[in-house]
Amino acid sequence: MLLWVTGAPRPVAQRAGTTCCPLRHLYGKAEDDTPNDGTRGALGTGSRERLVTVRSVGVIVVVIALVVVGCTPVGDDADVDVQGHRGARRIRPENTLPSFEAALDAGVSTLELDLHLSSDGQLVVWHDPEISPDKCRTEGTVPDPATLPLVRSLTASELAQYVCDVNPDPYRLLRHQEADPGEVAAGNYSLVTLPQLFEFVERYASDERKTEDQRTNAETVQFNVETKRSPARPETIGDGFDGTNPGEFEHALADVINDWDYDDRVIVQSFDHRSLWAFRTIAPDVRLAALTVGDQNPRFKTLSEKGATIWSPLFTFLSADDVARAHTFGVKVIPWTVNTESGVCDVLAMGVDGLITDQPDMVLGEGGWLEGCQTGT
Repeated sequence: MLLWVTGAPRPVAQRAGTTCCPLRHLYGKAEDDTPNDGTRGALGTGSRERLVTVRSVGVIVVVIALVVVGCTPVGDDADVDVQGHRGARRIRPENTLPSFEAALDAGVSTLELDLHLSSDGQLVVWHDPEISPDKCRTEGTVPDPATLPLVRSLTASELAQYVCDVNPDPYRLLRHQEADPGEVAAGNYSLVTLPQLFEFVERYASDERKTEDQRTNAETVQFNVETKRSPARPETIGDGFDGTNPGEFEHALADVINDWDYDDRVIVQSFDHRSLWAFRTIAPDVRLAALTVGDQNPRFKTLSEKGATIWSPLFTFLSADDVARAHTFGVKVIPWTVNTESGVCDVLAMGVDGLITDQPDMVLGEGGWLEGCQTGT
């Protein structure tokens, strides 16, 4: 049975045999909705006729006698921006060259990563404000990770002496992560700068060990870079940012993007939206993505007016109404971090423009989750 709801970006057909596309995510809450693998909920198979009240962009639609057990094809592979979270965090240790290589091998359209500022003003690819023994080790003369040195307290060359191949969660979330060498990255698990990552992707794109499709994709792959400013801990960037004018961090990022002529290949994202608006004053052509957590839904009109073209919410708090409202103001929706097949199907059915995932190898490719959501298998 095909369900079309006023204001929904795409039709969703419910078919037997799958558990994706829960109605709670799409159009409200059904009575037997229960949590499933970290998503907001999934309806079990065997659901019978029911009355579901549907709200979409302020319009209430009542759908009667709906058989709820699955979803049809949604979208097209080329329409979905699949972003590898910190490279491919469930495959290789995060924000390292082998992790980015694994993401490129899987065929992501965007590499998602985090940036901090070193003591000598270099943009370092790393998520945490400090170096921790949970993720890194060293045999050099730099401070022991057990002392939790701030990234900002060390030079880029000092940070490169850390080997960040330690799995912080080997028994649960990251149980499939292995610190194996890559064909191009080899076993280089040191911290790198943003220009070094750009150089690595260039090497990947010309490496004959990769397939033609992989090399071609790497030539145009996008970079979604997060400025890791924290209003609660300004010392982690420590450049005297006043909340309005671009600081050393924003200037350094704009300079690197300009040096590489990557205005059309870089997206700048942040939970601290002040950083985005400050960055826009010096790099108006670079796309901006506003990150949010929980049910912190922004005013999309304001986001659009300030220059953000992407909204990236935590996927478990996303609804089809949110997506439709964002699209009304020309704002794309790319949620984070979607790591189950049901979650992928759910957000695709809402009409998102892309998704951020720790395991792009499971999402993409023949027989991947994306294909399964699109074919209903």
